Amino acid sequence: MDRLEFSRLIVKEAGEITLKYFYAPTEYSVERKADMSPVTIADLEVERFLRDRIREQFPDDTILGEEFSAQSGTSGFKWLLDPIDGTKSFIHGVPFYSMLVGIEQDGINVGGVIGLPALGEMLWAGRGVGAWHETNRFKDVVRAKVSDCRNISDAVFLTSEVLTFNKSNRRNAYERLECNVSLTRTWGDAYGYFLVATGRAEIMVDPILSDWDAGPMLVILEESGGKFTDWKGISTIYGKEGIGTNGFLHEETLKILNN
Repeated sequence: MDRLEFSRLIVKEAGEITLKYFYAPTEYSVERKADMSPVTIADLEVERFLRDRIREQFPDDTILGEEFSAQSGTSGFKWLLDPIDGTKSFIHGVPFYSMLVGIEQDGINVGGVIGLPALGEMLWAGRGVGAWHETNRFKDVVRAKVSDCRNISDAVFLTSEVLTFNKSNRRNAYERLECNVSLTRTWGDAYGYFLVATGRAEIMVDPILSDWDAGPMLVILEESGGKFTDWKGISTIYGKEGIGTNGFLHEETLKILNN
């Protein structure tokens, strides 16, 4: 089994773990990490599950995840894991949380998966094989394509949390972009990039982004016809920030954000 196929399988399996807690919110407590971001037993259990399954199948691969220390490997392959992206949504019963798996080979982002267990959807892509959107509890599969919107005044702009623009001293950038688009919403975290890649929004911006948050985004956006970069326009998942667009509006978005 190749790594992309395997990642789709384990994301579906791990999704069942999250649902066990998602539909029983009184069964777990919410803790705070050093940066005051929330973490639950579901985050920890899912990452342990993903790590164990990857180690069983590909013992020589490197693994980088949000909740536990990195595990080194020698194969040239690297996994980036976010067990629950959008933990704030998860703990409030909002179904927009996701699981993220990114796959690198010799430093190149070659595969990625975004799973939405509570919505029964998945988005995955492999370098050169396209991006694919699974719906209806994973029964239907269609090619994922960005929208063909070419006028920023018609665009939908998404972000995870407006407060992050304040934290990064970029509130003016948020307001400039908001003034230029048709609609702004905080349908964010990985779900925002999911909406861009499937043609339901045009722009998703994060001024603060961890490596595991960005793990699958580059290959998914590019294979669906869009673009993912940092705020400098560099195609990387390690920029600690992210801009995902349908491609047609990318340069204009960069110019507005950077004034």
